[in-house]
Amino acid sequence: MQKALRIYAGPAARRHIERHGLGPRDVRIIPGAAGGPKGLILGPLDRFIFGEWLAQSAHEVHLVGASIGAWRMATACLSDPAAAFARLEHDYIHQHYELPPGRKRPTAEQISREFGQSLQAFYGGRVAEVLSHTRYRLHIVTSRGRHLLRREHGLATPLGYLGAFVTNGVRRRALGAWLERMVFSTPGAALPFGTGDYRTRRAELSEANFKPALQASCSIPFVLQAVHDIPGAPRGAYWDGGITDYHLHLDYQAPADTAGQGAGLVLYPHFQKAVVPGWLDKGLKWRHAATPFLDPMIVLAPDPQWIRDQLPSGKLPDRTDFTRYGMDWRARAKAWGVATAASRQLAEEFAQWLERPDPGRIGPL
Repeated sequence: MQKALRIYAGPAARRHIERHGLGPRDVRIIPGAAGGPKGLILGPLDRFIFGEWLAQSAHEVHLVGASIGAWRMATACLSDPAAAFARLEHDYIHQHYELPPGRKRPTAEQISREFGQSLQAFYGGRVAEVLSHTRYRLHIVTSRGRHLLRREHGLATPLGYLGAFVTNGVRRRALGAWLERMVFSTPGAALPFGTGDYRTRRAELSEANFKPALQASCSIPFVLQAVHDIPGAPRGAYWDGGITDYHLHLDYQAPADTAGQGAGLVLYPHFQKAVVPGWLDKGLKWRHAATPFLDPMIVLAPDPQWIRDQLPSGKLPDRTDFTRYGMDWRARAKAWGVATAASRQLAEEFAQWLERPDPGRIGPL
């Protein structure tokens, strides 16, 4: 059978696996990338990791997510995460928007309103469950606008994003003049990464700001509306966390294990090998390479040839499918369902590898 799973690791993570293998206790941080429908391919891995494998341990794990990755990581904090992930997968696959009369596509206001209703239905009455999880510390990444982007505006917002695009092309850190990284964290939880790379603020999650923060983290500019003035955080417009941190290429620093156990590794179920820093870096290939930030990281990703051979249209589900299938959302849902069913092979292969971790299957990041 054609292999579906590729495993990549930074130098520190590889050394640990060569000497000790990999156990649940070794994992201290799990990131969840932005990427919209691409995240669907990780559903079976999520169900296995959170529903079975990590359940064998009792240590603290930090979950860091942006956009759909934030939705996935928040879902992991619910009781019976396997069932919660199955519902997330179903709800995401079957999302569709009825067009207003005379329009060819839904408005940003409509998508934002209906998405907010979906989040309320999904987490309604369960926010305390997420924030009080005995083991998991959640960190939702958003992008807060500055200067021209401090409020959403018909003229200022496009000009602000043009400035952000140009500035980012010169230097990633300079993007902070337009957008800063704003992280909403479980109360009392320190950030599990350094912030010297980029302008960063932190606020604590609460019942009042959980849904606005999560919706902001998923709010793609010009597709959804910005979320303004989130309670407990600086005033301003908040957008998709993937703008500043597309794949969460962060300076990971796992908190010390007071028991002296575990390796402090970062386990990253991802949909590709490269960990791209920001959304505006997608076309800047020189920023796709690994850095020392990723030394303790293990990436689990689908094999590109398996994607081409086994998935509908030879690709991962992605946002272009909304255009490809148009109003025929049932055909899109069917294709996405086929892809997610095929991705069960990823979880099965990872479970098999964990029984006898073979360093020979690990490629460099």
